Amino acid sequence: MRSLTLLALCSFSPWLLAADIPGSQDLPIVPRMTDAQIVDYRPTVELERIYPLGSIRKISGQLRFDGQVTARGQTTSVTYELPPEHSSTDAFTAAREALQKQGAELLFWCQARDCGESSLWANEVFGNAKLYGADNQQAYLLLRLAAPQDNTLVALYSITRGNRRAYLHVEQFDASAPLGDLLPTSATLLRQLKSTGKLDFPKLDGDPDDTWLRLISRGLNLDTTLRVSISGASAEAWRQALIGQGVRTARMETGSVEGSGLHFELLR
Repeated sequence: MRSLTLLALCSFSPWLLAADIPGSQDLPIVPRMTDAQIVDYRPTVELERIYPLGSIRKISGQLRFDGQVTARGQTTSVTYELPPEHSSTDAFTAAREALQKQGAELLFWCQARDCGESSLWANEVFGNAKLYGADNQQAYLLLRLAAPQDNTLVALYSITRGNRRAYLHVEQFDASAPLGDLLPTSATLLRQLKSTGKLDFPKLDGDPDDTWLRLISRGLNLDTTLRVSISGASAEAWRQALIGQGVRTARMETGSVEGSGLHFELLR
């Protein structure tokens, strides 16, 4: 009877027997989702890394994307297999929110088929076949940590495979030299606004900056149905400048959110 009970336990509770691969460990900056297991771990190594800032495709045997961050530094990565009760989207969102609470800036964010082919992300970008799954079940995000760790990037990639197993890949890259100015894509600003309901730019505390003005106006004009409030010491100047960039007046109003810099809030 005892052996039958043990057999039943093994048959119906595989997660009780699962364990991290030997020598692996979590990255301190991203908390592990409950019951997730480490199935791939790459200890710190120095190399040159390329992180896409756009949908990826392969043309004549070469990877193509609209933008990229290229630098040399120390890379560490961990891949989690998620428990059946949690989706890859759950894990991706939890990791993103944890990093944003630490002040990380989003540089590029794509989901589903907007990312390109999952096989390219798995094999060409991350070199991990476990991450190959359905194109419409993937998400990728590249973030830059807040100062004084602003020479550190974190890449998140989540996927659900055809067998319904879900994975989250987390990669930390510590650049050997200053990364300089890195700007988000306009589409990423729009995705962040629609997903979180807000955009914060603590460094934009003066008159409108031409570069940021173009990025923000293009993001807002990717979905002309959205309305926002704008707060900050220079909010009205930014509102007028955005109108000059083609954002309709009726889509914007001044807000009352306190804090340094510029703050956008989605009006539901």
